Amino acid sequence: MDASNTRLFEYLPTVIIPAIWVTVKILFFSSLFSIIIGLVLGTILVLVDEDGLIPNKFVFIIIDKCADILRSFPTLILIVALMPLTRLIIGTTVGANSAIFSISIAGVPYAIRIVENSLRTVDKQLIEAAKSVGASTLQIVFKVMYVVALPNLVSNLTMMIINMLNTTTIAGAVGAGGLGAVALAYGYQRFDDLIMYFIVAILLIMVLLIQGLGRFIYRILK
Repeated sequence: MDASNTRLFEYLPTVIIPAIWVTVKILFFSSLFSIIIGLVLGTILVLVDEDGLIPNKFVFIIIDKCADILRSFPTLILIVALMPLTRLIIGTTVGANSAIFSISIAGVPYAIRIVENSLRTVDKQLIEAAKSVGASTLQIVFKVMYVVALPNLVSNLTMMIINMLNTTTIAGAVGAGGLGAVALAYGYQRFDDLIMYFIVAILLIMVLLIQGLGRFIYRILK
């Protein structure tokens, strides 16, 4: 057994497996927070548009421009730019909790656009029909718009979560921990290709699992 194999088996229980759980934790909570905020703001964005159910140009411009500004930043640059705010709120800029905070913010504008675009696919005639029978705004949103848009929404959010896994891995370079940090510190910096490829294989499996779950939910809803 060569040195690379020995190091891999040595690091597996002490470094790699804990890093997997850190990555899963960061991905789960950052995706959850991004999606929740994105659902709220994306829905509001559709409702307050000029042809929405409750038009409000001021609110629309605020949400729309904030989403565009955040999306314009490269993800790693945005995470670094958020470090002072992360330190103020979380108390540190390293570790899983700080990564969850910054990655959640980075994911929000994408979630907003996904929700907005999915809800805009709903046929206007369905909305008008619901209005004609006296349905309230909340009833139209949850019993018409979301029912129709849900399969498309799930499919697009699945892709967003996969992209957030990429972000979580990249964030390992700036103190987030997880598989990205292990690949950088134990693979790249120590010229250990075996560990690098092993981490890549783990990430590939995670992507396939997320994609498979997303497709399963999509087929149920469809």
